[in-house]
Amino acid sequence: MAQTGGRKRIWGWYFFDWASQPYNTLLLTFIFGPYFAQTATNALVDGGMELSAAKAQAQAYWGYGLALAGIAIAILAPILGAVADSSGRRMPWIWLFSAMYVIGAAALWWTAPADFSLLWALFFFGIGLVGMEFATIFTNAYLPELHPDPGERGRISGDGWAFGYAGGVLALIAMIALLQSGANGRTMAGLTPLFGLDPATKADTRIVGPLAAIWYAVFMIPFFLYVRDTPKPGAQRYRVGAGLSDLARTLRGLPKHPSLLAYLGSSMFYRDALNGMYTFGGVYALGVLDWSIQEIGIFGILAAISGAVFCVLGGRIDRRIGPMPVIVACCIILVATACLIISLGPNSVMGVSLPEGSALPDILFYVAGASIGAAGGALQASSRNMLTRQGNPERMTEAFGLYALSGKATSFLAPALIALASDLTGSQRLGITPVVGLFIVGLILLAWVKPKGDFAT
Repeated sequence: MAQTGGRKRIWGWYFFDWASQPYNTLLLTFIFGPYFAQTATNALVDGGMELSAAKAQAQAYWGYGLALAGIAIAILAPILGAVADSSGRRMPWIWLFSAMYVIGAAALWWTAPADFSLLWALFFFGIGLVGMEFATIFTNAYLPELHPDPGERGRISGDGWAFGYAGGVLALIAMIALLQSGANGRTMAGLTPLFGLDPATKADTRIVGPLAAIWYAVFMIPFFLYVRDTPKPGAQRYRVGAGLSDLARTLRGLPKHPSLLAYLGSSMFYRDALNGMYTFGGVYALGVLDWSIQEIGIFGILAAISGAVFCVLGGRIDRRIGPMPVIVACCIILVATACLIISLGPNSVMGVSLPEGSALPDILFYVAGASIGAAGGALQASSRNMLTRQGNPERMTEAFGLYALSGKATSFLAPALIALASDLTGSQRLGITPVVGLFIVGLILLAWVKPKGDFAT
């Protein structure tokens, strides 16, 4: 099939970020994640557990569920990437994983408090998360084909991530302005929730799953219209054996490519830490600062707007001086931000007690959210561009599969460490501390990464 024109193809590629971002923004971080924690906490309290212990236990359940999904992604990502590269066909896989995204997200409607099932909620959330992650692997692998200039790819990656953040912001605004009620029973826009959604059954919150599913289905249309696989001469249809053989050869050859190996190791740790901050940010605000779902939504809007602005800025810096300085600066900012979050309590900052009702912890958490959005967005955009410099140009889907493996091989680590720290200390605040160490390890490993990679000619 003939290739769609360059600009249309780039915009089609952008629309995947726009369509898929609500899974991260609405479900993983700001709406469903806190809702799961709140509902699970209430169920545990009803079962006789003390409130503070129930909050920590709910955070632990969320962490263990994410860890299991991460293990599944880690095992399958490089295998599927290798198989796709052996055939040159990515699009059928994207259709499959898009269906998983939509089914998993839509099923979260059936998580009402009255018959809440931890297993159901975590299983279908995991189905959607796996679908989103695998679809991302295959769409990211198109990036090197969008422009021959590595510098321009940095700009395209940054703009795509910014476009995705904009989609996340719009979806989040729609959620809290039209559907999610506050304490007074009205949305942020002062309306009763649309479609007669009953706050008493949390229908105004559970609707976030179907909203994310419909959003994805509608806004993936430009992607499927304008993005096509590049024909691969001599390719055969899904040769699983050949794909696995190529993957085994790549893994055996990794020690011969020390820059790629170091980058996979570095990104494994710093992306795991970042995902921990994203995943538990809303849960932390709800449990430690006693925020409402609506307040967490406003926090999410601020973080996403900040992320969109700094993705564009980071993409321009990336184009000018390369992705490495952007990655280092963002990791340092995120270490400082994590330390700030750990220091915040409902009536204290950095161990200093504050007057009852002081707004300072809330203000500083908003500042932390803006920093996470800004540094986290730019970090992820430059990281996927860095991978196009580190990976083998002839095996780019496999390279992004390995990149996903490096991100998911220990993706259980941040959630599991946070869950374990929460369990051992009985404190949500202290449970966040492992992310600092993960960022630092990632920064150290960057010392062995060549800015242009091992495959540069």
